[in-house]
Amino acid sequence: MDKRRSGQERRLDEATPDDGGHAKRNHLRHMDKESFRRAVEWAPSALVMVDADGRIMLANVQAAKLFGYEGDELLGRPVEILVPERFGGHHPSYREGFLADPQPRPMGSGRDLYARRKDGSEFPVEIGLTPIDAGGGFMVLAAILDISERKRQAERFRRIVEYSPYAKVMIDRAGTIVLVNARTEVLFGYARAQLLGQPVEMLVPERLRGHHGQFRDGFFNDPGARPMGMGRELFGRHADGSEFPVEIGLNPIESEEGLMVLAAIVDITERRRAQQKIEDALTEKTVLLNEIHHRVKNNLQVISSLINLQANNTDDPRLREVLNESLNRVKAMALTHQLLYERKDYSSIDLGEYLGRLTQLLLSAYRLKGGSVELELVLPADKVQLDMERSIPCGLVVNELVTNSFKHGFPDGRNGRITVELKAATADEIVLRVSDDGVGLPPDFNIDNARSLGLQLVPLLVDQLLGTLAIGRAPGAHFSVRFPRNPVRRE
Repeated sequence: MDKRRSGQERRLDEATPDDGGHAKRNHLRHMDKESFRRAVEWAPSALVMVDADGRIMLANVQAAKLFGYEGDELLGRPVEILVPERFGGHHPSYREGFLADPQPRPMGSGRDLYARRKDGSEFPVEIGLTPIDAGGGFMVLAAILDISERKRQAERFRRIVEYSPYAKVMIDRAGTIVLVNARTEVLFGYARAQLLGQPVEMLVPERLRGHHGQFRDGFFNDPGARPMGMGRELFGRHADGSEFPVEIGLNPIESEEGLMVLAAIVDITERRRAQQKIEDALTEKTVLLNEIHHRVKNNLQVISSLINLQANNTDDPRLREVLNESLNRVKAMALTHQLLYERKDYSSIDLGEYLGRLTQLLLSAYRLKGGSVELELVLPADKVQLDMERSIPCGLVVNELVTNSFKHGFPDGRNGRITVELKAATADEIVLRVSDDGVGLPPDFNIDNARSLGLQLVPLLVDQLLGTLAIGRAPGAHFSVRFPRNPVRRE
């Protein structure tokens, strides 16, 4: 190291001859040269100083290490040994141009620069040039930075963008397009050369361009990854002027030229068409189901009116009873259809809401003369959703059992209570229970040959639910139906 330093000191002395011989001035110059030498030697980046003839007068440790040389190997040699041969022919003219106007500046502005190691290998560099007044003329101090890793990162970024399945467009703060990928060319119908350096508004429909600059400024003032145009419909513009719907994701990118925004653009034309088909199909389905609902409702009203008319014009009490029970069944079916229509959901209804309305209907229909019977509904905290096919049997079971309690559980004007209870027994099973505190069932009661036609229907309805029926006799009457929430159909 001492030998190398003395060599560099010698080079500096040769480049800066004594101008008069004053001892104090020589001492100060020696101190300046020593300070300068130390600053260069221990700089963290590679530094090389070249005289007007292109000879290397000084190279620090980092420069020797960067280029693969030892000690003072570089001193006195032409600087072109650090330049790839393919560029060596033009290098002297660049050096002369700098010395003709010696100002600190980057070398090769606008060009990709490469350096050459001792083994002949090349690597990309950035070089900053500073003129040094050596007394007898200017020398050039070059700060050299190996940017191989930066280039690799830039190339990786370029490949990610280039081979993305989405169109990618990068713009600067002024809205100038600085990068596009192949997918952008295909999507918008422009060649890459037609896009680079142009304002991004050329990709925006003319009717929307007036506000685009404000939106862009808003992003740069608050950069962050986010979708563009939240709550707005976005459109792109093809080269032929036609428009198409898009979704755009924005990402801020820090670059040497400042903050950029990288936009990922997706053509959603096919998605819009598919959505429109679904919406059209749903509209057609809604119209059809509304028509069916109204027809069913009208037919049930006609049936209800005919049954009611027949019941009021017969003297046979047994026939009147059967007709009234049939009328209640029709009302229970009509209630199901009404709930489906009100909720605009033709797939399922809340069984608790349905039973709530049904019990109020039954309470109004079976007010007992001379007595007061309360009808109580107990529901779970969570909703129980069932499809219409299974809601109707549930409603009819409640209809038949509550009707039976009203008619046979409270004779002679008795007071009492009928309870309809719905609960989830397990995650997969539901229990529907109808009980009363009336006179109870007779000892010889058998539901299969019950006198009431309604009770005879209950086992058939339970079978439709793929459930089981349990009966309790005292006190009062208790009927419990357990059935699966999502049944597997029997053959």
